[in-house]
Amino acid sequence: MDTSVTVIVIAAICSGLYMAWAIGANDVANSMGTSIGAGAITVGGAILIAGVFEFLGAFLAGGEVTSTIRKGIIDAGALEHDPDLLVTGMLSALLAAAAWLTVASRFGWPVSTTHSIVGAIIGFAVAAIGFEAVHWRDVATIAASWVVTPILAGTISYLLVLSVQRLIFDKDDPAVYARRYVPVYIFAAALVTSMVTFVKGLKHVGMDLSTPTAILYSVLLAGLVAFVGRLVIDRGSFRSLESPTGGQSRFTDVERVFGVLMIVTASGMAFAHGSNDVANAVGPVAAIMGVVSMGEVAHKSAVPPWVLLIGALGIVVGLATFGYRVMATIGRKITELTPSRGFAAEFAAATTVVVASGTGLPVSTTQTLVGAVMGVGLARGMGALDFGVVRTIFVSWIVTLPVGAVLAVVFYYLLTLVSARGAGL
Repeated sequence: MDTSVTVIVIAAICSGLYMAWAIGANDVANSMGTSIGAGAITVGGAILIAGVFEFLGAFLAGGEVTSTIRKGIIDAGALEHDPDLLVTGMLSALLAAAAWLTVASRFGWPVSTTHSIVGAIIGFAVAAIGFEAVHWRDVATIAASWVVTPILAGTISYLLVLSVQRLIFDKDDPAVYARRYVPVYIFAAALVTSMVTFVKGLKHVGMDLSTPTAILYSVLLAGLVAFVGRLVIDRGSFRSLESPTGGQSRFTDVERVFGVLMIVTASGMAFAHGSNDVANAVGPVAAIMGVVSMGEVAHKSAVPPWVLLIGALGIVVGLATFGYRVMATIGRKITELTPSRGFAAEFAAATTVVVASGTGLPVSTTQTLVGAVMGVGLARGMGALDFGVVRTIFVSWIVTLPVGAVLAVVFYYLLTLVSARGAGL
């Protein structure tokens, strides 16, 4: 019995680590891709930012009580009296989702980590229990988000690009107007990332704030960041624009300011992503650990700190070793990005996550960001988009759920076969 428990624990840790690695290679990579494509940071800088803030988000603010059945997609009651089935199912889901993310990352396809794990759990449930175990209405809601979230993010980024162009770049002296409006953009960006953190991220580390209090803290923090940003603009290299030499050089330093702003937005989104999406890797692991420790299925399982540590480390290693392909797709292949355009994309994606979370709509960071980048391209004209790349991305989104489901069925039967043979020895 002890040997079998050890095998289960090792299998759970390895599967969770693999899934965390796959999240880093795909989900985190696409979040960093806009900053790299815009030239705001280097690949090394992206790895450093993600390494610090994804880790802090996952380890410090990712310890929420995680449901053993991801997002209520399947009927938990069907597994209450069969803990072995839950263990096999969670392992199957982790391996299936991670395998699909590995394939997608290899080809540079930015796909949804959440939808991958949901599709995998659906496949396991259908194979092990039956179609009636799946809450198909929730699945339909997820499918609807494929359309809603990219459109919302794309619309916001489109309007942001137009506003930056009209308020700053179309002026005779963009320096004067940049001084006036960039602090406003800094305030807006800091407000959104602060709300992501205060409203969603920190409620499980002893800061259970009410929504009005969280908004107040977000406004105060955003105001402070905007004030500091204004001081940096007034006292930094941006002052050289007071005597522009004309031509494109007038815009270079303005873009550099937006580049600094992109570092702020990338850091905030990395923290928020780490605090929320790490559950895609460690949630099933926590469920398995709950079965091992209690010998029965628990509807909710607290995530041990060492499991969060595994998830955080796996995410960082995945970005560093295999994330460059997805970063290239997001940052360079869809449309040409500059720091101001990249800021518009990141800000639009962050805003969409906050709005959708407040309305209860299940969202994908990947899909919101891709939609935001497309909105930036459309603001420059239809010719600025590579529709071949866009079409490939859309197809990868559509097939994620069914592919995850099919792979989970395969892994479920393989694990069941291995378990049966092991029991017979």
